[in-house]
Amino acid sequence: MGSVAGYCVDEFAGVRAAFTEQVESGAELGASLCVTVDGNPVLDLWGGWADPERTRRWGADTLVNTFSITKTMTALCALLLVERGQLDVFEKVAHYWPEFAANGKANIEVRHLLSHTSGVSGWEAPIEIPDIYDHETAAARLAAQPPWWEPGTASGYHALNYGHLIGELVRRVDGRSLGRFFAEEVAGPLGADFHIGLGPADFDRIATVVPPEFKEFDQDLIPRDSVLYKSLFQPLLDFEQVGTPGWRQAEIGGVGGHGNARSIARVQSVISNGGELSGRKFLSPSTIDLIFQQQADGVDQAILMPLRFGVGYGLPQPQTAPTIPDGRVCWWGGLGGAMVVNDLDHRLTFAYAMNRMATGLIGSDRCDAYLKAVYAAVTDIRGLDS
Repeated sequence: MGSVAGYCVDEFAGVRAAFTEQVESGAELGASLCVTVDGNPVLDLWGGWADPERTRRWGADTLVNTFSITKTMTALCALLLVERGQLDVFEKVAHYWPEFAANGKANIEVRHLLSHTSGVSGWEAPIEIPDIYDHETAAARLAAQPPWWEPGTASGYHALNYGHLIGELVRRVDGRSLGRFFAEEVAGPLGADFHIGLGPADFDRIATVVPPEFKEFDQDLIPRDSVLYKSLFQPLLDFEQVGTPGWRQAEIGGVGGHGNARSIARVQSVISNGGELSGRKFLSPSTIDLIFQQQADGVDQAILMPLRFGVGYGLPQPQTAPTIPDGRVCWWGGLGGAMVVNDLDHRLTFAYAMNRMATGLIGSDRCDAYLKAVYAAVTDIRGLDS
């Protein structure tokens, strides 16, 4: 049985070679990689193992927790509501969610939630991971607390609570939960095997996440009143919780989505393909243009890295993500190395998901190798590079 399976057009053979090398060398445990152009797959590959014991092959329908890739799915849900006139990114959050005005948050706008600039980047302590499984209770806690910095002045990555904030807006204006809205309005119509909240019937398809070996450090060295501590440690992501039924079934729109590269690329091709896919119009050019309205550019207060945010997506930032090309490009990464890149200049979407996590907060050497190979192919294809 070959180490890598799937489909690849000849022009992207170099990408397949890069992926095969990482799988066969053991750098990857198990992974999937997909590239679409004009909304159609030109490469859809998978290989390796779904578990560290190497008893289950990574198959065509293997799913994995994609962590913050989920944020791009949540953002797309919000943009669909914008397209339908039900949500305005420049409107106050409290217009849709009156309780959110409490404790000095009356002037926070929807765009501030979508761009990590709201000042509400986590929960006030005490809080544990299981507490965030109850969406309504967790969202109510966020509505009641004050912002941790002046909203709109800087980004502070909304690591775990992004989906609770945007998901509550979805619930307030549409009536459906985020997971249900995504399933019925996005994944279902597109035939995409991505889930914000996954039922037990699909548990046996989930690859086991293998966390990196982080260097030990003294948490007491981080000031408890810092945005970094409150955003990343209230609560601290517990990898043992990630494999539990409670985590899998909860609709955690910031970090809890399950999918694979094919499903990520299928959904996000809505963006790279100009808002239309498979004969259906999801977004107009004016709604897509909102993504590229810069909301923050500087050192993020939560993860202390230079980041640029538009509305709902990251924008190219050469210091933090040098392999992301400049231009009309939006992207984001999942903890451990997963990534999605929407390149509207080339009508291309790149998606990568894996189970062996790298140590960095954004991207990995493996992901960089694939992305470089993709753009080498793009440069060589006459008519594709504009």
